[in-house]
Amino acid sequence: KMAGSSAPWIGSAYLFLQSTCKTIALPALYESSQKKPCVFKALKLALADCTGSVNGVDMLKVHCSHPHLIVQLKFCKRENCRRFLRSYREGALQKSLQSHLQLSLAITTVPLEVELKAGSEHLDKMLKDEDRCLECIYREKPDRLPDEEITELEECLKSLMLHQSTNNNVAGKDCSPLKSPPQPYPLQGSYLPTQLTFIFQGQQFDNRTITPDDHQKFAKSVSKKWKQVARSLQKSCRALRDPVIDNLALEYDREGLYEQAYQMLLRFVQSEGKRATMARLIAALEENGLVSLAEELLGLHASEDCS
Repeated sequence: KMAGSSAPWIGSAYLFLQSTCKTIALPALYESSQKKPCVFKALKLALADCTGSVNGVDMLKVHCSHPHLIVQLKFCKRENCRRFLRSYREGALQKSLQSHLQLSLAITTVPLEVELKAGSEHLDKMLKDEDRCLECIYREKPDRLPDEEITELEECLKSLMLHQSTNNNVAGKDCSPLKSPPQPYPLQGSYLPTQLTFIFQGQQFDNRTITPDDHQKFAKSVSKKWKQVARSLQKSCRALRDPVIDNLALEYDREGLYEQAYQMLLRFVQSEGKRATMARLIAALEENGLVSLAEELLGLHASEDCS
């Protein structure tokens, strides 16, 4: 009955991961240019453990939706999906993920909560009915190819594992060498001089980092132009590529423009760290004709009112 037909068996599901430790935020770790390869490697190895093959299941995208890290999975064989479901049901996937995250991130322990969904179906509620789970996953056809980011991380991991294949005792140190191969992440924006000051409308301003107050003012006032500002920032920020911007728009559609703009700038700040400066934000605002908002962030309106 379960023997596959000539047509390929393809299905999709979403794996939700959340750390129960308050000091460990998986989305923040994945959004970090240095930690991203480590988290990706842990995910890849854990999925390989539970399906018995590195190619047992494909990752199409990793979403950061605080406090969850959401992994879109693609299964190309029913038997691989069966192995995955059994491993998930028995808790083996959860344990493997905890172990690999612990090793890759050099953290003492990474307690996890996991959840599995296919469309609107919560598969955790029907894990004992394996065939029903398979049907739900099979109905959810993958709606995308692997993200460019995933492809790059895959290539990075492959080349790294080739170099390390002769030594199986370096697992605990893997995070350090993983930081250097995916150069597009740390190098993005690194060519930008972190100058101490910048010029706006003929005046000189301190090139400080973006503050929570700046963040709120921006989200409140930028309105529908947040996407245009994001595309200006993406020229020097890899974390704001078009698919990311589109996903933010969809994910926070119900919350409205304020939340969409807030989450976009949050992604920029978390990705760029100390390089998330006012000079870059003001330049993006100016490029999109948002001079009034730039003036507000720099306190020009307030100073004019006092004079």
